[in-house]
Amino acid sequence: MGLKPMEILLIMGALLLLFGGTRLPQLGSSLGSAIRNFKRGFSGEESAPEEKKSTPTFAEGSNGVDMKDANARSASRQG
Repeated sequence: MGLKPMEILLIMGALLLLFGGTRLPQLGSSLGSAIRNFKRGFSGEESAPEEKKSTPTFAEGSNGVDMKDANARSASRQG
C-alpha cells in the first residue's frame, strides 16, 4: 500500500510548482530540524542548543539580502 514511484514524482512536481526551487532546501532543513527537536522532546534530552546557521528567511532573497531593507532603500531613492 506504499507510494509508487510515479506518485512520488507527481508529489515532488507539485511541491516544486508551489514553492519554487529556491525554497525547497529551506523547507527540507526546517522540516528536518523540527523532527529532530520533536524526537529530543520525547526522549527527554536536555542538550545545549546548536549554533544556528545563517540561512535566508522567507523575507530575505535568495542571495541573503533582506528584501524589506532593499525595498525601503529603493523607495527612499525615488523621492
